[in-house]
Order: sequence, then C-alpha cells, then structure tokens
Amino acid sequence: MALVEVKVPDIGDFKDVEIIELLVKPGDTVKAEQSLVTVESDKASMEIPSSHAGVVKELKVKLGDKINEGTPLLVIEAAGAGAAPGAAAPAPAPVRAEPVEAPASQAAASTSTSPVRTESAAPASGGVVDVVIPDIGDFDEVSVIEVFIKPGDTIKAEQSLITVESDKASMEIPSSHAGVVKDLKVKVGDKVKKGSLIATVQAAAGAVNTVRAEPVEAPASKAAATPASTSTSSVRTEGGAVQTALPAHEPAVLQSNLPHASPSIRKFARELGVPLDEVKGSGPKGRITQDDVQAFVKTVLSGAQQTKAQAAKAPAGGAASGGAGFPGLLPWPQVDFTKFGPVERRDLSRIKKISGANLHRNWVMIPHVTNHDDADITDLEAFRVQLNKENEKSGVKVTMLAFLIKACVAALKKFPEFNASLDGEQLVLKQYVHIGFAADTPNGLMVPVIRDADKKGILQISKEMSELAGKARDGKLGPAEMTGGCFSISSLGGIGGTYFTPIINAPEVAILGVCKSATRPVWDGKAFQPRLMLPLSLSWDHRVIDGASAARFNTYLAQILADFRRVLL
Repeated sequence: MALVEVKVPDIGDFKDVEIIELLVKPGDTVKAEQSLVTVESDKASMEIPSSHAGVVKELKVKLGDKINEGTPLLVIEAAGAGAAPGAAAPAPAPVRAEPVEAPASQAAASTSTSPVRTESAAPASGGVVDVVIPDIGDFDEVSVIEVFIKPGDTIKAEQSLITVESDKASMEIPSSHAGVVKDLKVKVGDKVKKGSLIATVQAAAGAVNTVRAEPVEAPASKAAATPASTSTSSVRTEGGAVQTALPAHEPAVLQSNLPHASPSIRKFARELGVPLDEVKGSGPKGRITQDDVQAFVKTVLSGAQQTKAQAAKAPAGGAASGGAGFPGLLPWPQVDFTKFGPVERRDLSRIKKISGANLHRNWVMIPHVTNHDDADITDLEAFRVQLNKENEKSGVKVTMLAFLIKACVAALKKFPEFNASLDGEQLVLKQYVHIGFAADTPNGLMVPVIRDADKKGILQISKEMSELAGKARDGKLGPAEMTGGCFSISSLGGIGGTYFTPIINAPEVAILGVCKSATRPVWDGKAFQPRLMLPLSLSWDHRVIDGASAARFNTYLAQILADFRRVLL
C-alpha cells in the first residue's frame, strides 16, 4: 500500500473556490472518481472527485477553506499500490471536476465568448427558422424530460424550450430566436443530441441568434464521470443561422426560481409527484436533498400540508378532512350532512389528531402484511388464574397481556430482524427490548412502553403495566414513557373480535394484534378436545421481513404460549 496525496484537479476558470461540503472522513474507503468535497464559486457548484481508490488516512481541508488547482485535499492509502509510503504514486488518469448546479440566487456571472459565424445570418426581416440542439458538451443521446412550449406560443430569445437529462446532468435548452412556435418536433421521452431539431419558429425581425446550453445540475454520485465543456462551438441550421453555445457552467439565468437539486433528486421527486419548487431545501445553500423530498411526502400524506395544485382544486377543508394526498387522488367529498337529517359536530381530541396523522403515514408508507394464527393458552390461562389466587394479597393482578409481553421478548430474541428499525438503506438491530402496549383511554389510543422487558419478570411487568395504563387514562403519561419501543402489542382481548390488521407503529417493523380467546374443539389425534384458543394477528413490514420469517415468528410465539416453559430455553 502507498500513501497518495490527492489534489484538486483542473477545475477550469475557477480560483479560490470555497468548500461547502465534505463528503468523506478519515477511515472511509473511496473509489476512483468518487466525490470527495463540494466547492462553490459565484458561478457554479461542483464536486471534486478522487484520482485514486483506497482508504482515507487524513483530510487536508475543512469546511470554508478556499482551494485552487493543485491544493492537497487528503491522503489516501491507495488500493493495489505496491510502493512504500511516501513513494511517488503512478500518474492517475485525468480527472475533471464537473459542475453540479448553481442556485438561482447566484445567477449573475457569465463567461464571454466570441460568436462563430456560419455561411449566412438569420433573415433581418424574420422568417421560419429551425431551432436545434446546440453543443451541449460531451453528451450524446440525452432524454427529453420536460417540454415547456407548444405550437402557437410566442417565445423570447434564450427562453427555455425543453429540459434534457443524461445520467450525469440536467440542462435546459433555450431558443436561439424570438418568435412564434410553428411546429414542435420533440416530445417527452425522445432522445436528442447536438443538431437535433427541436421546433420551427416564425422568427421575429432582428432576433438574437445566441444559444446558451446550461447544465442545471449533476448528481453527486456521478459528478466526476464526464468533463464539463467550456469551449464554444457553432451549430449550423438549414437556414444558416449562427447559433453559438456558451460555456456550460454558468448558473441558470432562464428561471430565477429553479429549485436547487440534482437530477437524481428531480427524478425521485417526479416519480412521487412532488413539486420541487414547493420543497424547502435543508442542504448547503438551500439544496434539496432526498430527505427533504421524503419529509414533504409525509407532511402531505398526513394532511398537514397541501400542494399548491391541491389547494387550488380541492374544496375548502379537504386537507383537514383527510383529503390531502398527491396529484391524481380525488379530493375528499364535501357533503352537507344537514340535508339528510339533524347532526352534531364534535372536535377530534388532541390525541386522535396526532395519532390519526401518524397512523395515516404508517399505513401509506409501510407495506403491511398480516399473518393470522391461533395459540392454545389452555394451560397458561389455568396457571394465570392460580398465580392471581396465590398473589391476591400483593394487589398485583396478572393479565394475559403480561405473559404475551414475555413471550414476545423470547420471540424477538430468536428472530432479531423483528427487533429492528429501517434507517434509509440500513437495518438498525437493537440490543435492548422495549415493548409497547396499546392502552384504550377516554381521549383515544395511547401506547405506553415497558422498558427492558427482557430483564423483568411477569409480576414486575404486570405492576408496571397497571401503573402506565392508569397514567394513560388520567392523561399523565410523559413523552419518555411512550417512546423508544421496539415492538408493540394491541390487545382487544377484553372486548371481543377474532382477527384484525393492526397498523405498525413506525419506526418499528412489526406489531402483534390479539383478540378475545374462545374455547374451541381441537383434534388431538384421537378425539376433539375443548381448548382455549387465542387469535393472533402479526402485521409486519415487508421491506424488512419476508413471509417465511413472519410465519416462523408466529408459530414460535404460539408454541411458547402453549408451553410457557419454552421461555426458559
């Protein structure tokens, strides 16, 4: 292994640019051309890629530093190098930093170029001209993702006509002429390249024949893949008009309110139907991140927010009534119920407002699957009754829910993926076992949490359950007593029912629903015997758990409840 100093490569006409993001830290393993830092000038943001693969040993820069070509960024223990530490490293392949995006607030600077003249100029008195794709750098066969015009539209010179996107950048293609659109030659999804015909335009007299092809942004993961073009070149149309492509790293000047986000984030937002111009960015310089888009989705689905399109279309009160959603969903029906008879209006309780929004989010965001099974609790119920008689003087009443909590502890230890939470693309496996149980109160459903249930016995769990349930009914539960749960149990045993689908309590990945036990005839191999059977309904997150694991969990849980001695194993 050799220690290699990674320096800032040729970044074009940029000097003393400021570091606004550090994308790696000592100990990280990086690949060649992986982005290391993000820098920003008054003209553009760009990510600086690594010239080598290996392990980061030392960072030479920090946030706010000003850097130039040749500035040392970090020291890497290069993978696959055989030279001794400090020896000269093999010359890396040329790496260029590619502009990522420029926020609209910085759309001021531009780079001057000399126009390149073709055989003839555009007619001074106007005429039908072809508007084509200018030189857009080292991009070929890019996809049209947006079309901003239609036949009959009056457009200005440099007005955006379409947006194209490759795997490296998004850019808007402006018009070389002012005039009226006669015919549109492209549609969303078409592949275009330099010289492809966009539209024919009835040019206005004295139209300016200058074209700016400006990348709007490039995703961080691919910022080093292709060099940004800064040279100028001409594109000749059939009419011989001069069309000069300007440098590709200018800020977007055509749309002053362009959201500050990468193409990958734009694509993600389009797939979800999220209007990016309504999302507030939390990244550097207001950049919109994936977390920002996901947070916007959650607030809209919960009814806490509406998009502008929904607010314009939906009747007043649609969001509050549960009609909030994404474009394409029908608005919540607005009905004058008094037309059909007398009514009474009552405000939802504070708890129901909060829990309702959470339940809505969890049901929509989590792919629920529910397994149903039955547990034979004949012997366990007999033991519970006997235990309560023996401990009658202690004042602690043992319920079946206490045994269920202890049984779930054993199942969670045997199947640890159920004692987990999903965090992005990582699974957080918990080394503790906190069990939540649903408590029915006059104000609505609450879920107190029994902490460290794996370290407590049945009597202690029963006592804590009684205390927490009492606090819940009195409205005295603190936030700390309702957070940190790993797994929840929703029991309808005291009410009735057979099976149901409990909604997972995010960020948990499973929940157990329990209904009222009933005596049923069960075949023992020779005859039907009366057995007390407890219905179990296990809902689980299919992103984390598969059907086979869920079936094993439910089966194991039923076995423990049938013979509680298994808890000791």
